[in-house]
Amino acid sequence: MSRDLLLKRGLLLKIELLSDPKALYVVRGAVERLAETVGFAAAECRSVVRAVDEALTNVMRHCYRGRPDQPIELYFRRPRRRSKGRLEKGLEVLLCHRGPAVDQAQLRGQKPGELRPGGLGLHFISEAMDAVDYERVGHTNRLRLVKYLPSEKGSSRGRRSERNADFHSARGQRHDF
Repeated sequence: MSRDLLLKRGLLLKIELLSDPKALYVVRGAVERLAETVGFAAAECRSVVRAVDEALTNVMRHCYRGRPDQPIELYFRRPRRRSKGRLEKGLEVLLCHRGPAVDQAQLRGQKPGELRPGGLGLHFISEAMDAVDYERVGHTNRLRLVKYLPSEKGSSRGRRSERNADFHSARGQRHDF
């Protein structure tokens, strides 16, 4: 994709990394600074960082089975959702990897009260973000995470209608960067 097209689509940052957990420290720092720059308060910045970190950790652990040499791409852009005639501000993250296709039935994170190991990370991602969508395009898995800035009239929690708790792609939309 051309640089001009990426800029036109609101690209803020692109990170290419290998699936080595040592890279998570660098990604966390970049995501935190970017969330601050976009305008999130400290607590929201931490939520976005935790969600991205958990998603990356899941890819490294479950999709790539701990192999530290597999490619992952992260794209960060301004969301394109309109509300009341204006573009909503926030941060959209697209995490792309070429691991095996994800079984969407396993993408239903457990609730904190359920007693079984694992799965809480998916719940925390879903709670932290306003939208969470998954799709497979060709040989690429795409996880889309969106967090909107709180409006003057209320917090972004009031805009949860876009969030999809089952992590399935909402309305079959393609999320191209």
